[in-house]
This record gives sequence, C-alpha cells and structure tokens, in this order.
Amino acid sequence: MTRNVKNIEPSEFSVQGKKKINKEKRVNRSYSKLLNVYFCGCFEKKTRHGCVIKKTPEHYRGKFTKEAFMKRINEYKKLFNVDQDTDLKQLKKTYRNLVKEWHTDKFPEGHEMYEEAELKSRQIIDAYHFLVSIAPETKAANLEEYEHTTTQVGIADFKHKGLLLELTFLDGSAYEYFGVKRNVFEKLINSDKQMRFAKRSIYNSYIYRRSKKASLAEETVVA
Repeated sequence: MTRNVKNIEPSEFSVQGKKKINKEKRVNRSYSKLLNVYFCGCFEKKTRHGCVIKKTPEHYRGKFTKEAFMKRINEYKKLFNVDQDTDLKQLKKTYRNLVKEWHTDKFPEGHEMYEEAELKSRQIIDAYHFLVSIAPETKAANLEEYEHTTTQVGIADFKHKGLLLELTFLDGSAYEYFGVKRNVFEKLINSDKQMRFAKRSIYNSYIYRRSKKASLAEETVVA
C-alpha cells in the first residue's frame, strides 16, 4: 500500500522544514526593509567592506502598497493584542512580556531559535514605538495643539518619501502622515490654497504622528 505523503507537514528538522523556516525569515527581513522604505523613503545596508548602500522606493516599485503597509500595522496590533480599549499602560505591560519571551539571552548564539528571536525582538520594538505614537491616548493628549496647528498655522515645508509625507509648520512643529501617495502630494504642492487642501484631504484622512525630528528638537530645547 502506497503511503500518501502530500498532506504531511514537514518537520523543522527535515530539509523541507528548514527551507520553510528560511523562507519565513526572508519574508520577515523583506517586510522590515519595506517598512523602513515606507517610513523613511530609503534604508541603509552595510556591506562586508563597510560601504553603505542606500535603497529607495524605486528598488521596490510594484512590491509595496498601502494595503501591504496596513497589513503590517494589523500584524503589529495582533502581536500586541490591540483593540479599541487598549491603553498605553496595557501596551507597556504587553511590551515587557514580549521582550522577556523573545529576548535573545534565552537562546545561545547558534541555537536554532536565535535568529528568529533576534528578528522578533526588532519587530516587537518597532511595533511598540509605532503603536504608542498613534495610540488614542497619545493623540488625545496632543489634540488641542494639533487642531490649532493644522487650522491656524501655515505650512513652512514638506517632504515626501515613499508613502510618508512630513509637514513642517511655521511654529516649528512637524507631523508625519502615513500612506500618502505621490499624486496626493503633487496636488498639495500645486494647490493655490495648500492649507485648505490639506484640511480637506490630509490632516484627518491618514494615520499621523508627531515627527521624531520635531520631538527631539523640543527635548533638546528643554534640556
């Protein structure tokens, strides 16, 4: 009697199992790179000779979309079990538990789980900082200032990289908007009434957060 092996799940110790694990690692690395392209417009990679290679969204034309980004954000939320009632305190508690669970110190270098733990740790850190920056509590705490800036203060400068739009205002504050396509950015810069266009099509239409650059500048002034 011939044994049907089509439906047998490959073991992680078998050749097929190792190939499957390596494929998942490559996918995770690719997502991390694409996320950096989404946020920053490019990512840097060092070669073994110490040279720095910069890759921009042109390298990923057709491989990265707003839908792919939103899928990644949903994975972040799923990782932290985020729902409408999740507050910053719960996020921090979940973050600590996840860091303990996936800390690389639990796995000696060379262990089969070491690389996975390393990738997972980076994902946890990225997810935590991003989820905190867009959390309802964070937005509520800064809502009055945000509404004043976006309704009363003019736009001083703008930058668009990948799908990230950064607007700097005349009072020195800056905000990042995620998922803004090139055609929307072009409509903004070509508009005779930029503030009006931004109010209607940008300020409350995209996920946003305070720019890291602006936050760091404020901390430096306070210090």
